Amino acid sequence: MTLTMRNTLLVVAVAALYILEGSTTFWIFSGSWDSALKMISFALIGSIMALGVNLQWGFAGLFNIGIMGFVALGGLATVLISMPPTPGAWSAGGWQILLGLALGAATIIGAVFLFRSLPKGRKRSALILALLIGGFFVFRAVFDGGVAAVEAINPAATGYLGGLNWGGDNYKANGWLTIVAWPVGGLLAAGAAWIIGKTALGLRSDYLAIATLGIAEIIIAVMKNEDWLGRGVKNVVGLPRPVPYEADLQVDPSFIERAASLGLDPVTASTLYTKIGYVVLFTIVLLILLWLAQRALQSPWGRMMRAIRDNEVAAEAMGKNVTARHLQIFILGSAICGIAGAMMTTLDGQLTPGTYQPLRFTFLIWVMVIVGGSGNNFGSILGGFLIWWLWVMVEPLGQWIAQVTTAGFDPDHWFRIRMEDASAHFRLFTMGLVLLLVLRFSPKGLMPER
Repeated sequence: MTLTMRNTLLVVAVAALYILEGSTTFWIFSGSWDSALKMISFALIGSIMALGVNLQWGFAGLFNIGIMGFVALGGLATVLISMPPTPGAWSAGGWQILLGLALGAATIIGAVFLFRSLPKGRKRSALILALLIGGFFVFRAVFDGGVAAVEAINPAATGYLGGLNWGGDNYKANGWLTIVAWPVGGLLAAGAAWIIGKTALGLRSDYLAIATLGIAEIIIAVMKNEDWLGRGVKNVVGLPRPVPYEADLQVDPSFIERAASLGLDPVTASTLYTKIGYVVLFTIVLLILLWLAQRALQSPWGRMMRAIRDNEVAAEAMGKNVTARHLQIFILGSAICGIAGAMMTTLDGQLTPGTYQPLRFTFLIWVMVIVGGSGNNFGSILGGFLIWWLWVMVEPLGQWIAQVTTAGFDPDHWFRIRMEDASAHFRLFTMGLVLLLVLRFSPKGLMPER
């Protein structure tokens, strides 16, 4: 079997899994297109995240396990762009918060300037220490007052600054403008990646992984605890959507007529319509990013990145700036993860910092890249669809196995109780098993790098 034929069969097999979920009520398949389209939407988002990680690992060999932080920043961008500003928040303390942040940034910049301009010695150390301590207290004095004032404004419903209200007051009609939040999420993640890369990319291998994981946890901790920014763990709900609302479609006479011509009731038709809209939008974004990634891979820049990945010493001896190239691709991959994070928050309709867990937004994405094929953009997308299908479907599969294996036992039998409890952990077992099997029988993934 040729490699092209093998890859084609893999794509057809994964596509068949989603088709069976939508069209067949058999075994673990629900026979619901509503469920299948929702799975496809999240699979598209996961594939975009996998594409970003593949740029960093597959092209440059950068071991980044701080994906969760960049995804969260993308979600924050959706709030900052889409939501309306909280009435009175800026006048109460918003500008004071910005002043405090500016003073904190000025303190850090001043410390860096002193470190670079003064000769090494006790005088330099004393001046830098005095500047940092004094700047910290000034920053806290200004910043904390503004935060307290903003968070005191109707904390049960708002208590945060809000956003730029990009869609305007008529957010239902102009909800499509919230798509602007997706590239803004990428820019926000790219900015954070530049700061992280300037400090952490000197590390290699597992040290870089530990550093990026720690920084991602810091980003999540800030989002959870700084209520003025995005309401923290109280969550921001009711985000505008780029697709119509089901309730509006269900009272639209023309839509009801079209649904009836297809033999669908308005409720089912409106649900499918909105989910198809998300699938189309996410597919367009994925295709654009895939085209750009393929162009980059096949360009001299892509060949240079793979040369650096395979042998940094030889590439540096040929005059390549390895550190600068690593920073460049680290920013690009993180920006793609930020775009995916903004898309996911738009799909959910809410920002929930408490749900940003490493298991889903780091481990699962890495499994997608490894199983699909590191260094192959198409393999990352295949892995995204396959692993997300497994992530969703193995839970009912575990329940089915528990029912079959304990059919003849009493409800209070120890084996039946044990199997029912174990079915809740079937996802983790399946992910580990799939990863082990792929690494054993196809170490380069299902679609290896050519």
